[in-house]
Amino acid sequence: MAYLTGADKPPPGSGCVFCAKLAAPDDAEHLLARGQFACVTLNRYPYNNGHLMVLPYAHVASLEDLDPPTLTELMLLTNRGLAVLRQAYRPDGFNIGVNLGQAAGAGITDHVHVHIVPRWNGDTNFMPIVGETRVIPETLDQTYARLRPLFNQS
Repeated sequence: MAYLTGADKPPPGSGCVFCAKLAAPDDAEHLLARGQFACVTLNRYPYNNGHLMVLPYAHVASLEDLDPPTLTELMLLTNRGLAVLRQAYRPDGFNIGVNLGQAAGAGITDHVHVHIVPRWNGDTNFMPIVGETRVIPETLDQTYARLRPLFNQS
């Protein structure tokens, strides 16, 4: 509801929401795993249950602005996210993507990030298409509680 009303949007000029997320305690911001150069977190506005994002610590707008160690860890954490999501949710497939720039659909244009969205056969039905509404049966806290122990094991 906070998303719909705009109550959770930071005030203009308050800085990068991802940089603020990275500076906060893991539990407060649903950070699941931290590496040396990047981390895995839940998407605050998920398309499906288990929607993850992999964020570099570096505040850059595009993949080509990242150094090789950061790019490598970004992909290794993406792989780790896939394995955890397979174990936790048993999805039929995944969408993995990076939206570079507003024209490409990026909501946050100045801090590059990778989306990992679990998909199930039949998960696109009348609700998101006709009703333009997504149905997410788990809260973020429930998803975090389900996934965090699996990231700790992997």
